[in-house]
Amino acid sequence: MAATPERWDVEDEAFWESEGKHVANRNLWVSIPNLLCGFSVWLYWGMIAKTIQKLHFANPELFDFTFRNAGESYDVPGYRALLFTLPAVAGLSGATLRIPNSFMIAICGGRNVKFMTTILLIIPAFLAGISLQNPNTPFGVFIILAAMSGVGGGAFASSMSNISFFYPKRMQGLALGLNAGLGNAGVSVMQFLIPWAITYGLFGSIGGPPQEFVVDGETKQLWIQNAAIVWVPIMTVLAIMAWVFMNNLPQHKCGSTPAAIGKYLWLQTIGFLGSAIAVGMLIFVDMPIPELVRIFLVLIVAVVVTLLGMKFATPQAIQDPLNKQFAIFNNKHTWVMTWLYVMTFGSFIGYANAFPKLIDDVFVTPTNGLTTSNFIWIGAAVGAFIRPLGGWLSDKLGGARVTQWDTWIMVASTILAGYIVSLAGQSETPEKYFIPFLVTFIVLFATTGIGNGSTFRMIPIIFSKEHAGPVLGWTSAIAAYGAYLIPKIFATQIKAGTPEYALYGFALYYISCLAVNWWFYARKNAEIKC
Repeated sequence: MAATPERWDVEDEAFWESEGKHVANRNLWVSIPNLLCGFSVWLYWGMIAKTIQKLHFANPELFDFTFRNAGESYDVPGYRALLFTLPAVAGLSGATLRIPNSFMIAICGGRNVKFMTTILLIIPAFLAGISLQNPNTPFGVFIILAAMSGVGGGAFASSMSNISFFYPKRMQGLALGLNAGLGNAGVSVMQFLIPWAITYGLFGSIGGPPQEFVVDGETKQLWIQNAAIVWVPIMTVLAIMAWVFMNNLPQHKCGSTPAAIGKYLWLQTIGFLGSAIAVGMLIFVDMPIPELVRIFLVLIVAVVVTLLGMKFATPQAIQDPLNKQFAIFNNKHTWVMTWLYVMTFGSFIGYANAFPKLIDDVFVTPTNGLTTSNFIWIGAAVGAFIRPLGGWLSDKLGGARVTQWDTWIMVASTILAGYIVSLAGQSETPEKYFIPFLVTFIVLFATTGIGNGSTFRMIPIIFSKEHAGPVLGWTSAIAAYGAYLIPKIFATQIKAGTPEYALYGFALYYISCLAVNWWFYARKNAEIKC
């Protein structure tokens, strides 16, 4: 177990070169794969839903859910919309759990948080693997497991806050970009690995039997449970690495290890309480209001319940450091940067969560035989791996300038993607529009990645060292609701037969971000030049 350094002052050049650099780099390179697996387990529900849908449409007896449908099987549009619930619930839970994770490092210590987060992710991954072996598993079980997987989404806020303490300001753009970008790559790694992993009995008899279905008279097999189980041994190794090689820092008054873990579990419990109430509203509460209004109302309830729980339901040992960090909410730039970061990371994580099922719903028909699994991972990979470039460019050119130009391209590519989707919806051969859509969406993913790096680079310039970490966590928490909003909005519009409207609506939001970024940070006489 790596000891807590007695002194930590990375702005001191001599300390950085003699001691700080080695410790910081070691923590970064252990943090990255842990965060990568966190993203994988959080967002694999989009891929699982896509595979469940494939199995059910090939053999209606498999995963024939009747959840909240009076015991009746769903029709095709209803089944498609139902399965979007799984990535949406995972997104809602992960984003809500980011709220306590935003403030967790200073209270619990970086090593303790990273170790416990990976341990908690092993549980839903293992249970999901067991549940997927049985096609008669109730849909409600998958909802619970999707919510539990949200721990991986919450991990991003604590991970980014943690790494920000290890590096001097002049290097944070690249360091945070690497942690976030390669961590975000977990989405792409997952989308690449799962289509291969589910085609083999990787774990022999321990992994359970395959699901069988018939295509064109040929019997085929898929081990859908491997989509979850494959992460269990990997995360076991990574949890051990986090415990052995990562450090807590002296400025984080986390106390003894048992006390720190207790505080960690308490804060996570508050996050799960907010998630549970929000998921319950989303699934079980019918309200006489428009569906889009209800979607946003659920989000607001999740945030408010979690913040109130942290404010009034925490022991004094947690309350004092929390109150100091809550000072960020008195700064208007916290809210401005939250608005901007939702545009970049919120779009990346939302599109990545919805993309696997979206392209099947828009471009695949029972007769065209289009196979999309070979392309699913590309967009998220581009968005993740290009993120460090956004941080590096911002170190050289300024984050606000990079964000401004990047947003213009986001607006254009989103409108074009919506137009292509509308053409596909009107065509009897939608598959001919798939490649133009894929290329446009890859450009859109690239802009989300560059914008992720540039907006994150702006935060350490705008805020003090004490507040930059919590602001990084808070903005990432609210932005993570993109993983909930975008699948739910697409589900609503797909059921209505107008998925392009969702993209046009996102473009309007991006236009508002152009104005906000220009006014506060990019114009000649801006209040803060960053």
